[in-house]
Amino acid sequence: MKKLLLIRHAKATHESGYVDFERPLTDKGFEQAELMATRLQAASIQPQTLIASPSLRTLSTANVFSQILGLQPAITHKEIYDASENALLKVIYELPDNKDFIALVGHNPGISQVLYYLSGAIKDVPPCSTALIEFDADSWAELYEGAGKLTHYDTPKS
Repeated sequence: MKKLLLIRHAKATHESGYVDFERPLTDKGFEQAELMATRLQAASIQPQTLIASPSLRTLSTANVFSQILGLQPAITHKEIYDASENALLKVIYELPDNKDFIALVGHNPGISQVLYYLSGAIKDVPPCSTALIEFDADSWAELYEGAGKLTHYDTPKS
């Protein structure tokens, strides 16, 4: 069985003076990340590893999750940044099969699109939302449209 935890980065600044890649989290964003990571911990949802976009806002979000969940720092994957649904699926299909539970920290609209593609679940995915999808599969490459079941969904507003 494979489990994929999709995490959209927390609230980032929209102030001028930053290129998109370097937009930092706001204070509210850090609070969201702490809240959501604590909720995952309370629900005993513990991925083996985090893989994140290398943008500042996603890495900052991933760092909060890794600290609270007691994980190694996130592995960055440049293809996650500003990724389309197909680009994200390619990343997922190439995940290491020796890991059965991976968290992917990325951006919208890709996170929402992959959530829908893999689980059929239509969900609003505001900043710092988490969605756990479980698959009856032995390999990440075996995943296909509708193959997963959404077993946990949460937003900072929930």
